[in-house]
Amino acid sequence: MSHDIAIVGAGMAGASLAAAIGSRARVILLEAEDMPGRHATGRSAAFWSETYGGPAVQPLTTASGATLRDGGYLTPLGSLHVGRAEDSAQIERLLGDFAGSGVDLSPVDPATRIPGLRPEWVQGIWEPSCAYIDVAALHADFLAAAKGAGAVLRTDAALVAAERRDGLWHLETRAGPVEARILVDAAGAWADEVARIAGAAPVGITPYRRTMMQLRTDPPAPSGLPHVIDINGRFYFKPEAGGRLWLTPHDETPSVPCDIAPEEWDVAVAIDRLEKVVDWRVAAVERRWAGLRSFAPDRAPVYGFDAKVPGFFWCAGQGGFGIQTAPAASRMAAALLLGEGDMPGSVDAARYAAARFSR
Repeated sequence: MSHDIAIVGAGMAGASLAAAIGSRARVILLEAEDMPGRHATGRSAAFWSETYGGPAVQPLTTASGATLRDGGYLTPLGSLHVGRAEDSAQIERLLGDFAGSGVDLSPVDPATRIPGLRPEWVQGIWEPSCAYIDVAALHADFLAAAKGAGAVLRTDAALVAAERRDGLWHLETRAGPVEARILVDAAGAWADEVARIAGAAPVGITPYRRTMMQLRTDPPAPSGLPHVIDINGRFYFKPEAGGRLWLTPHDETPSVPCDIAPEEWDVAVAIDRLEKVVDWRVAAVERRWAGLRSFAPDRAPVYGFDAKVPGFFWCAGQGGFGIQTAPAASRMAAALLLGEGDMPGSVDAARYAAARFSR
């Protein structure tokens, strides 16, 4: 069967792009797993923060906010960036990085927002816009919108081979052959592998393990606790239903693309760091998991046509920020794919162009 666009990967990146394209092209989503969202999408820490990912990611996050709020995918949470007396330079850097961006950041006393905070944590920056994000609903709605517009979803369809002849991609997948004019690489941790199959030069998309765990603490995570993140990037935690706490040591361990699992060492490191911040006792580790966050060498996402391989489009390197940026990033990517000029907000598509790696 011939299509206009074949998207490799039906996680958040691929699903949102298919939804943004809508009925303007014939789209097929090729998912390697038996269902979409098994990897990074299904293992998200599930929050939306305008500062998370830094200044390169913030325009896409901010431009996605209205869509997410209007769609009912966000629930207020707030984020508190915390530091010790010696962390003044990092605090000032955070404020400087987002000066003029429109992101609301203000100094606060962190002890007023975190019961049991240890006394050395004296610096705080309050980010009120941070919110929980309903990842499962957002992903499901993107898939439903794509299917409603005519997109085909094929699961158990890992890409095996790809050859471009006479302006058409001839693809071999585990689920059979596919033809398409444009091949989109939305394969997450497998993005460089898909590029190699298609004959495109990898751009250096590297997967990194991120460990998460759900804790029961004594006392339970307080009602009204915000998302709390270390200004030095060594941990963050946020409250969950039933007085539980989600915690990560903010680890970034390089990995091969795989069905990643957590390491006990990282769990222990996270708990040790938590106990140095608050005086709560960890009563139990109820659940632990890990996901892969995939970054380009410059830590900015990659969107756009490959500079050397015709008809090969990058939609990769979203790091841990692909979910919170999905509405704006998918609109931008769809505009680039279809040759349109309708960019979301003040987003500069050239900042994320795949061609920057061919210079």
